[in-house]
Amino acid sequence: QVQLVESGGGLVQAGGSLRLSCVASGRILTINGMGWYRQAPGKQRELVATITTDDTTNYSDSAKGRFTISRDNAKKTVYLQMNSLKPEDTGVYYCNLDAVAADETNTISRQLYWGQGTQVTVSS
Repeated sequence: QVQLVESGGGLVQAGGSLRLSCVASGRILTINGMGWYRQAPGKQRELVATITTDDTTNYSDSAKGRFTISRDNAKKTVYLQMNSLKPEDTGVYYCNLDAVAADETNTISRQLYWGQGTQVTVSS
């Protein structure tokens, strides 16, 4: 089973920084891309940033200039450096993995996987 474990969330004052990490494990054969999404209270989950295997990045308008996504393929880890945090950045941040993996029956397929989420709270 593919698992994603996020860490690095917490409570921070506006203007502060946090670094999120997400480690993928399991029978992963190929990683096509990884990313971060967030869900604020009462709102739908939205894209924050994504990165492909050739390091092509994509950011939401709110994340541009403040957040940086990066990855370590050898460690199957994706990071999100968040600077100049604002109260509106508050939410649960979810790691996303687009990968080809084998399941317990040795069936190989490409799927999107999600982590359990890590809470980020920015106080004003």
